[in-house]
Amino acid sequence: MSEQNEIRSAPLTPRPRSAAPTPPVVLTPPVSCPPSQFHSPSLSRSPLLHGEHAGAAGAPRNKTPKTPRTPRLSLTPRFITPLGSPMRKALRMTKLDPQDAWLPITESRNGNQYYAAFHTLCSGIGIQALVLPVAFTILGWTWGIIGLTLAFIWQLYTLWVLVQLHESIESGMRYSRYLQLSCATFGEKLGKWLAMFPIMYLSGGTCMALVIIGGSTSKQFYQIVCGPTCSQPLTSVEWYLVFTCAAVLLSQLPNLNSIAGVSLIGAVTAVAYCTLIWVVSVAEGRLSGVSYNPVRGNTRIDHSFDVLNALGIIAFAFRGHNLILEIQATMPSDEKHPSSVPMWKGVKVSYTIIAACLFPLAVGGYWAYGQLIPESGMLSALFAFHSGDVSRSVLGLTSLFVIVNAVSSFQIYAMPIFDHMESNYTIRKKEPCPWWLRAVFRAMFGYGCFFLAVAIPFLGSLAGLVGGLALPVTLAYPCFMWLKIKKPKMYSGMWWLNWVLGVLGIALSGVLAAAGVYVVIDTGIEASFFKPQ
Repeated sequence: MSEQNEIRSAPLTPRPRSAAPTPPVVLTPPVSCPPSQFHSPSLSRSPLLHGEHAGAAGAPRNKTPKTPRTPRLSLTPRFITPLGSPMRKALRMTKLDPQDAWLPITESRNGNQYYAAFHTLCSGIGIQALVLPVAFTILGWTWGIIGLTLAFIWQLYTLWVLVQLHESIESGMRYSRYLQLSCATFGEKLGKWLAMFPIMYLSGGTCMALVIIGGSTSKQFYQIVCGPTCSQPLTSVEWYLVFTCAAVLLSQLPNLNSIAGVSLIGAVTAVAYCTLIWVVSVAEGRLSGVSYNPVRGNTRIDHSFDVLNALGIIAFAFRGHNLILEIQATMPSDEKHPSSVPMWKGVKVSYTIIAACLFPLAVGGYWAYGQLIPESGMLSALFAFHSGDVSRSVLGLTSLFVIVNAVSSFQIYAMPIFDHMESNYTIRKKEPCPWWLRAVFRAMFGYGCFFLAVAIPFLGSLAGLVGGLALPVTLAYPCFMWLKIKKPKMYSGMWWLNWVLGVLGIALSGVLAAAGVYVVIDTGIEASFFKPQ
């Protein structure tokens, strides 16, 4: 009711009888949103904003207009269009949070389907896809392809669910962040408890892993380019620092829309190195002694956990669901042109390209290396088996693509952390974050990831355990959100589909976490603090 009261016209005031008409009186109500929001694309689409203000500013005060204007009898701000317009209905449907104009995710809302495709592709494909052939060594050809196909369809459906839930007519809200949607669905306390840790891990943990990958690949690239003539090469820690400095420098771009070009570069390089690796591996032919018999554990328990580990590798190959709502929040939206339409167009294009990369990578990699593929995946296999057969230019170009993609992916995965840090400041200070403090926040986060990458280099050994706990963000929570918000008819097709997928997602998360604990206990962890390889 409060939203409707805000946009409802004030009651009419009777005109006093007089011989001469009185000049028009324009009421200027105070506006609660910050000044920067007047220039937000979501509010500047109306021609009344520029036309009326321009006329008011340019007309002399002592000059009477030819046609007297009707006095304004409403307390509604001038930039809001008439009651029956789509813009007014959109404002009634979507509450405007003044703080959104100060935060990096929602600061600019002029995104489009191309930006959505760039961001989704950059965040949805990465170095984790190179480990897919390892899962095939346990599952074999048939179950490996079936598992990969089902996982792709499952996560694409939950992604569609998130796109549709971004704007809720029922609650009148536009959920610009995954955590907001979680709190609105499950309640404030339970929503934070369920989603806060997985989201922070998927953002911060991914950035820390990108520092390790980017730094180690930079060292490898330098050795390829320099060759045996290298004198006093940098250590691994120094290469981590070089990569972090580049990532922090690039992170000074102000908001999510401003890094669309960076995401495009990251998407192109990700597609390039994935394609280059599997094409070179297939072109070089199968290795001698390759076997395609699935690996069997010594005991039934070992085999069961190996299968779970393989399913976890496939599930972890798909990422980016924690960023979908944030990407969609950069788009303008109204009743006639909801943001879900261009967002879904961008998602369809990006995931078509992702499928064209992942499936050939998994099938071609397993065909080329079979059981001989290293546990670290295709990149290690390329250097281990073909470093003498493939030219140094190809190896160097592949490494360079990995480095550029890591720097680009760092920006989009760090953006929710930047947004959260600045949100805490704006809530307390009731003002936008100054540029110098924004730069300090981003530098602190970047070098914090560098410190953790150096201090705890064995954290990757816990990826199965922690990743299992974060898996519901991708496979389970969106299904329960649909049931809670959309309330489909009981026992209908959508009701059964979301219940089954949601329960299966929670169960898979639990068994993968259990498998991660078993692997840690069975193999142990070499806790080498401050000793990165």
